Amino acid sequence: MREKTIHLIGVLALTLLLLSGCGNGSDSSAYQDGTYTGKSSPDDRGAYGEATVTIADHKITACTYVTRQKDGTVKDEEYGKVNGEISNQDYYDKAQLAVKAMQQYARQLVEVQKPEDVDAVSGATIAYDQFMEAVKNALEAAKE
Repeated sequence: MREKTIHLIGVLALTLLLLSGCGNGSDSSAYQDGTYTGKSSPDDRGAYGEATVTIADHKITACTYVTRQKDGTVKDEEYGKVNGEISNQDYYDKAQLAVKAMQQYARQLVEVQKPEDVDAVSGATIAYDQFMEAVKNALEAAKE
């Protein structure tokens, strides 16, 4: 219960931080052309998100997003397996939902051009929060 409360407080704080930036800085014309990478803070297990955003003609033209384990290993189709095997199908399915959401978040950012317009995927909230933080950090570096 305490862990859920702490997580909820963190999500609310990040949401308020993101909302405070709405309307001032989300204008893509303020971005310099180039490729920028941002990282999120680590979660309670040390995993973190890493977004790479490409800006051309002051628009977001590409975005990749990965989440890495504490040791730097990318969370991919192996994420959720134990020793290469699916030992808990429910856990593996949830882990893979987050992996698919990561790709969806990156694609959607290119489509909508504003991080605040990217929709969260139910069941992948931590990945979403880390995506938003990593993208925000990348776009901060791209500001003129």
